[in-house]
Amino acid sequence: MPIPATWSARLLSVMRIVVALVFFSHGISKFFGVPPFPMALTPMLMVAGALEVVGGGLLIIGLFTRPVAFILSGMSAVAYFLAHAPQGPFPIANGGEAAVLYCFVFLYLAAAGGGAWSVDARTRRG
Repeated sequence: MPIPATWSARLLSVMRIVVALVFFSHGISKFFGVPPFPMALTPMLMVAGALEVVGGGLLIIGLFTRPVAFILSGMSAVAYFLAHAPQGPFPIANGGEAAVLYCFVFLYLAAAGGGAWSVDARTRRG
């Protein structure tokens, strides 16, 4: 039985929240060591961590979804090409699967918006 079309905006919100929570946890790991981050924080990793915490937090609540998701999509692409692509051309072999998935999920969110359960949708209605 197919999911009714009325649920598409809600499921978009669920996807946004789940992806943002996992992305947010990358930044928490970098800054607070929970779980421990496996390398020293360089200035570039500190910027990435700040984007993960702030951008992830904004996406969790669905505030400024489109511009934040666009920025995070670009950050994920940069992460892939700087950290993973030099280790080989295939994401499955170079450990870049998450960066590629984040890049394209965030690009989709930049186009689709935050869904029904977002601060953006709430302010649009009010």
